[in-house]
This record gives sequence, C-alpha cells and structure tokens, in this order.
Amino acid sequence: MGNPLPALAAALALVCYANSAGAAGTPIATLDFELKDLTLDPNNQAERERTASIGPLLREALASRGCRVIEVDSAAQNTADKGAGYLFDHPDLAAALGRAFGAEWIVVGRVHKASFLFVYLKAHVVNATTGELTADLSVEVKGPQKTLTRRGVDALADQISTAIDSRVTHARP
Repeated sequence: MGNPLPALAAALALVCYANSAGAAGTPIATLDFELKDLTLDPNNQAERERTASIGPLLREALASRGCRVIEVDSAAQNTADKGAGYLFDHPDLAAALGRAFGAEWIVVGRVHKASFLFVYLKAHVVNATTGELTADLSVEVKGPQKTLTRRGVDALADQISTAIDSRVTHARP
C-alpha cells in the first residue's frame, strides 16, 4: 500500500484554500490603530511605537492571506476621525471612509491597554457597502516584545479573514 501522506496533504491544502477563498482578492482597508491606555503611565513612547506598528503589520498579514489591501491615507483617516474612538464607535462613518477608497470591508482597530502585563488588539470589521459592524474581534498579547505583537497581529488577521469568509460565503447564492 502506498504512502497516504501526499494525498492527505493535498486534501488539507484544498480545505485550507476553500476556507480562505472568500477573503481572497477582497478589497479591504485597515486603518491605523489607536491607543487606549488605561495604565498609570499612559501613552508612553514604547506603547505609541507598538501601536503605530500594528496597522502596517496587519495590512501585511492580510495581503499574505490574499486580501487586496486598500490604502487609506492618514489625512483622510484623521479628517473622518472626530476624536478618540470615534470611527471605532461609528461603523457607518468608517464604512463611508472605506467606500471612498474602494474598499468592500474596513477594519478599525484599537490597542486597549488595561495593564502593564498585557494588551488587547481590538478590531471592528465593517462591511463598507452596508455600514454593518460584522465582527468585534479581540486578541490578547502578553508582553511588549515585537515577536509577540506580530503573533497577535497574525491571530487577528486570521480572525478577520474568517469573519469575512463567513459573510462572503453566506452571501453567495
């Protein structure tokens, strides 16, 4: 009897491809993340740098998953964002910003730091066509190390892809 591993590997690859097919090629905008720091040393330099790195890391992670990443320039984001948490709390306005740049989906993110020991990478996935908040996602990252932050961003990208896949798959006839 032959080795079943090649057939098993091919089947697994097909399942993985089918599960990511909904998000593949999907035009998605990811805004720069904002920092909500509730600690006694709010908005320190290290946390501002980590927060600034998350948007680009997430765009890279989504692109590697086959999404077509739409760039939203920071001036447009700043104009639309009337204050801290505004776009995060107003999916309809985030959707309008995404539509203006040709995105079907827009991700609005926040780094929620309630402790010196961990942060939450939070993301709202918004359907830019309908303005509907389709997913409220969160990943816990323990520690400030860059590798841990990257792992957290990768986990968030997986959650975003899954959320979009489920919506795209359900929307198909």
